[in-house]
Amino acid sequence: MKFLMMMIFMMPLCFLKNMFWMVQLILMVLMFMFMNFSINIENFSNLSYMMGCDMISFGLIMLSIWICMLMIMASENLNKNKFFKKFFLLNIIMLLIMLYLTFSVMNLFMFYIFFEGSLIPTLMLIMGWGYQPERIQAGLYLLFYTLFVSLPMLMGIFFIFNMYNFMNMYFMKFFNGDFYLLYLTMIMVFLVKMPMYFVHLWLPKAHVEAPVSGSMILAGIMLKLGGYGLLRILIFFQKISMKLSLIWITISLIGGVYISLNCLCQVDMKSLIAYSSISHMSLVICGIMTMNYWGFFGSYIMMIGHGLCSSGMFCLVNINYERLHSRSLYINKGLMNFMPSMSLWWFLLMSSNMAAPPSLNLMGEISLINSLICYSWLSMIMLMMISFFSAAYSLYLYSYSQHGNFNLGIYSFYLGVSREYLMLFLHWFPLNILVMKIDYLLIWF
Repeated sequence: MKFLMMMIFMMPLCFLKNMFWMVQLILMVLMFMFMNFSINIENFSNLSYMMGCDMISFGLIMLSIWICMLMIMASENLNKNKFFKKFFLLNIIMLLIMLYLTFSVMNLFMFYIFFEGSLIPTLMLIMGWGYQPERIQAGLYLLFYTLFVSLPMLMGIFFIFNMYNFMNMYFMKFFNGDFYLLYLTMIMVFLVKMPMYFVHLWLPKAHVEAPVSGSMILAGIMLKLGGYGLLRILIFFQKISMKLSLIWITISLIGGVYISLNCLCQVDMKSLIAYSSISHMSLVICGIMTMNYWGFFGSYIMMIGHGLCSSGMFCLVNINYERLHSRSLYINKGLMNFMPSMSLWWFLLMSSNMAAPPSLNLMGEISLINSLICYSWLSMIMLMMISFFSAAYSLYLYSYSQHGNFNLGIYSFYLGVSREYLMLFLHWFPLNILVMKIDYLLIWF
């Protein structure tokens, strides 16, 4: 509750003069306060009237605060051009409040409200600060894909309340919902949010049109809302999930391979990273659907690792975009000649993206592969292809953008500034240091 109050009282700060960096620093302070928050690992702790925090919520709230702080850091251009920057800060804090509440409320109905409420600030980010005129269509895609499947979920929640007279997530493990339609209504909204293959079309569109901060929050947190929801809800549907999860796993594995191949055809750097997110999230869906310990734990680690890694890669693309005013791979060539020190960051984040040690992605991928092979050894074929192609498109993006002849149209250029290096460091450092604290991520189940 105290953190919520702190965020609410940050809102008036946005409207004072020269507060752009101040808000970011306060978010950093909030982050470190939250980090030192004593949390009971086995169970929900720090309970208030409707809110509680267990290990899953704790990690994801921490990620939310961290990414929101880095979003402000990445959006220096807004501050320089004075492009509605006060409203921008307010928007980010509203979004953070929504995310904080989504991850910490224990009532299903409240979870639904905040889950949907987080759409509104994201929509404002895309439509207000996006680059191209197609951003309105992208915003509509985002809104309607999510709303179309979330209304049945609302009815499902009311049905659960009507049948079992509870809405608390903690009590779900004592019951077993054996209704196929209910299972479908409750689960589809999270699969669209993840997004699962077949309902993924809104994501690349939203990413390509969004400003850098929009892409960071979409890749960093919004996709994780789906995973978080699945981790919470599936306890209630254990019986049905055992029967039906094969369908979701099959779709996700085949879709993951197909999307990975699709990545190799992309020329827009941003859409390549957006598609790679889908292929990573398909692994997360598979892991959660196997319904075993390895899968749950691997998907949780993968969500946190992917949140940091993907967000960092969007920052890199934006750094290039601010210099060259294009995201096309045909123009972003030979960048090693211009920004040799930025090439190191490209390399570090790309290697994390293809799950090289010591990143969290590796740990997550190993456990996910473990869980899927325990589930069915046939999945090995698809997993090999996904792993191989994820390395392939990461290398493709890296080598294509860093090597080769550079575009002679570029005549004025400036290197990375310290803010950008710090921002990339703050993405990469937790991604590779958290591996040392992997025992914390393992315990929560």
